[in-house]
Amino acid sequence: MPVLGFGTYQIEDLEVCERSVADALRTGYRLVDTAAGYENEEAVGRAIEASDVPREEVFVTTKLWIQDAGYESTKRAFERSLDRLGLDYLDLYLIHQPFGDVHGSWRAMEDLYDEDVVRAIGVSNFDPDRLVDLIVQNEVVPAVNQIETHPFYQRTDDAAFLSEYGIQHESWGPFAEGRNDLFEHDVLVSIGERYGKSAAQVVLRWLLQRGIVAIPKSVHEERIVENFDVFDFELRVEDMNSIAELNESKSLFGDHRDPEFVRQLSNVRANT
Repeated sequence: MPVLGFGTYQIEDLEVCERSVADALRTGYRLVDTAAGYENEEAVGRAIEASDVPREEVFVTTKLWIQDAGYESTKRAFERSLDRLGLDYLDLYLIHQPFGDVHGSWRAMEDLYDEDVVRAIGVSNFDPDRLVDLIVQNEVVPAVNQIETHPFYQRTDDAAFLSEYGIQHESWGPFAEGRNDLFEHDVLVSIGERYGKSAAQVVLRWLLQRGIVAIPKSVHEERIVENFDVFDFELRVEDMNSIAELNESKSLFGDHRDPEFVRQLSNVRANT
């Protein structure tokens, strides 16, 4: 699994999505992340097919939405995602949210894994207690947990837990969608100036040095290129410590243990 990928959340215009994924592949990204709930799998698939990059060199992730939770419905949803992507296998399939019949979904995903139509299976937005429940009740340990992780919500305890179980920590929302003025934040900008890098590049480098996979999103080619240019410098210990002090230890987008947030998410119906 590449350590740096391209995210497609909220790229709802399919032409823009296809162009952006094509730009990312041309730049050098080899991990592309999508989801049934994003409703852009078709565009991602077209960009991959049109690319000069061989299919086996592209690590493709998609996700199962809540409404399709359960054993049989997961099997059907997986086939629909494959069809929309125009692929005959996936590199990673994730349970998008920890709600609904996740155990039924996981058993279906274990079968898909055994059938070698998906190379790895994992989860997204699972807190440690939900992960342990999934692990002890099933056979395959999730390969990945994709969770909100950025300088203002650093997930240090989660990272330690995931490491203990050999689960790869993957960050969604690495830039916090620009909240808390991330791109102009004094600490991040000042660190970047020492390396000739932007605040965004500092954030990505910080994640990579923590062993966390990042999937930044942009629809602007110059930003797509900039976000990939993070392999020629290394943050010093004092820089890592300065960023650690930005942690607010809470989500900027929603608490998966808040009943109202759970209710809202579970009422979302994607065109899957």
